[in-house]
Amino acid sequence: MNKQNLLKLKRKLDYHYRAFDRTTISPDPLQFLHNYNDFYNIELAGIIASTFAYGNVTQIINSLQKVFGILGNNPLEFVLNYKYESDRKYFKGIKHRFYTEDDISKLFYGLNKVYTVYGSLNYLFVLYYFDNEENIKDSVSRFCNNLTDLCSIEKTVSPGLKFMFPDPYKGSACKRMNLFLRWMVRRDELDFGLWKEIPKNRLLIPVDTHIARICKELKLTKQKNVSWKMAEEITGNLKKIEPVDPVKYDFAICHLGIRKMDF
Repeated sequence: MNKQNLLKLKRKLDYHYRAFDRTTISPDPLQFLHNYNDFYNIELAGIIASTFAYGNVTQIINSLQKVFGILGNNPLEFVLNYKYESDRKYFKGIKHRFYTEDDISKLFYGLNKVYTVYGSLNYLFVLYYFDNEENIKDSVSRFCNNLTDLCSIEKTVSPGLKFMFPDPYKGSACKRMNLFLRWMVRRDELDFGLWKEIPKNRLLIPVDTHIARICKELKLTKQKNVSWKMAEEITGNLKKIEPVDPVKYDFAICHLGIRKMDF
């Protein structure tokens, strides 16, 4: 793409970035984070909302309404007091696509261990983050594998738990984890910027079918299949337009696809 076309694309992307502000947030799993005001509850709401962020957006919102209805005004208090054997009853009958009620119960078992042992997801992630990383692939791989271990009660890991925290080294685009990191690292009307240790230009765009389709049309990727490699390629091309904060356009591009709007 030549310089003139890049400039034209940047103008269009900036237009849509400005158009999708706080007033346009719904329907999106990010809306649940904006119900909280403190670091720990926003961070917890983020990992929960992103974990369920796959499938039809209506289905996502319905599942998250059920889960956050259980957590109430203080998810951190719920997680710190959570006992798998006695409290998994709260999630009875709640399923979300590949997740069984037991997978969801074990997610909260793992989150209890994160917050009682490490204090926060931020602290756990930074244990695996190094400034010399080109992007966050290594960090995401270690973080996801650790979360899978923390959520596992038996030695065998269910298909649902494996799906919750995939490994980029196995080819996954890790859309949900990259989405969570966007919310935690970037800061604007939509994203919170709670995690200060990670530069915005290390993030990768969370690639789903909407992002993939539109970015193919915009010639931001030549990859055919959604993968970590596609996320790297799209992000690399967006860096030519916005070197410091390439992932800023994610929400706008995604919602153009969700709402079937023209670019």
